[in-house]
Amino acid sequence: MKTIRKTQAITLTRQRLTAANLFAAWRQQLDRAPHILVALSGGLDSTLLLHLVAEALPVGKIRAIHINHGLSPRADAWQAQAEAYCRSLGVAFYSETVEVVADGEGIEAAARSARYDVFERLLEKDAVLLLGHHGDDQAETLLYRLMRGSGTKGLAGMPAERVLGLGRLIRPLLPWSKSELQHCALQRQLSWIEDDSNADNRFDRNYLRNQVVPVIAQRWPDYAQSFGRTATHAAEAEQLAEALAKQDLAQLKPRVERAGWSIAIEPLLSATSLRQRNVLRHWSATLGLPMPNGQIIDEINDSLLSARDDGEPLVAWQSIQWRRFRGRLYLLRAESGEFDNTQSWQWSVEHSLTLSDGSSLEVQEVAGEGLVLPSDHGLTVRYRQGGERCRPVGRNHSNSLKKLLQEFALEPWWRDRMPLLFMGETLVAVGDCWICDGWQAGPQQQGKKIRWQVNSL
Repeated sequence: MKTIRKTQAITLTRQRLTAANLFAAWRQQLDRAPHILVALSGGLDSTLLLHLVAEALPVGKIRAIHINHGLSPRADAWQAQAEAYCRSLGVAFYSETVEVVADGEGIEAAARSARYDVFERLLEKDAVLLLGHHGDDQAETLLYRLMRGSGTKGLAGMPAERVLGLGRLIRPLLPWSKSELQHCALQRQLSWIEDDSNADNRFDRNYLRNQVVPVIAQRWPDYAQSFGRTATHAAEAEQLAEALAKQDLAQLKPRVERAGWSIAIEPLLSATSLRQRNVLRHWSATLGLPMPNGQIIDEINDSLLSARDDGEPLVAWQSIQWRRFRGRLYLLRAESGEFDNTQSWQWSVEHSLTLSDGSSLEVQEVAGEGLVLPSDHGLTVRYRQGGERCRPVGRNHSNSLKKLLQEFALEPWWRDRMPLLFMGETLVAVGDCWICDGWQAGPQQQGKKIRWQVNSL
């Protein structure tokens, strides 16, 4: 469906830019949407986009969203100008000031992340967000990603449509060039904001826009359409690679794990190197996590797939960890909270208990199973310190907790973090792994079934 819409959009570049042509491919979706958000910076692209939306759709369901990044001394004036423009159209206006904190990706990426956080939060179910990116923006994106060594996913550029939060993001202006947008805006006698920071060539995208693209345009005037076709071809190649990765993953005995997933290593190693890398690249993306780059995939191959099975290798990147244990490769969400093994908690076992690392102990009343406690007695929750012993239900004798955890095949990275449940100084349960003998509910008894909920490591 997405490819069809892109083909339709490319055909529209031969027509005059009008509201009817602009939204033809998405008209039914826009009509069904409970409301339509339009990202309004006040520049040429978003100003024209909002004007055309107001021509095509009832203004009562349109809401302009202005993000004030506070990066320019004129930011407040731009916000006031955007609000005044919305009043002239009779469109509802919403603004939000965000704090832009530059990280390793730079100020541009930080500002973009702040914007999209707001957009996603404001989108209701089935609502639509319209962005004003045009063909020249797409060309700049491809050039930028080419210089960063991106693969087919990066060279697919900005999609014309994708899921965002509970709604959909649509870029209807992608098939048109900036010059076509300027012509259309001038015909309608629109005025817009010119951001003086766009002339600052210290920013990579500005450098491409101001120094590189004009040289390309002199030699290849139709460069934007050519880049658009390249993006379409790359998107199709990426779709095929993703489909192949999903087929291969299904053969690798995938399994849901605590805080993540795992696959069998042996069948993965029997595949060609190309298909191994394709699986590793797409596995996390199919689960809604970032897609690793080539350097991380190389490290997974070198440090994990070829490691001894009794080792405990780890590859960590962004919000993900890859680990190996007993012939399986684990993909886990990275640690989000601090862990201090000296901490302890008093737990009434009536409600859930949140631990300092963000994990929690949940309790459910069940019949004939679970933990039985004396009335009005709670538990002490703490971590393994060494020397603990337990006799699991069904065992003839007790054993050290260290040996039991190994026999239970609990992954090594959980063994120190597994919450232990004590009645006084007596160990009565080991997380949700097992109950110690003498504390289990009988067939006619009500018990408390414990579950250790881990959202991330």
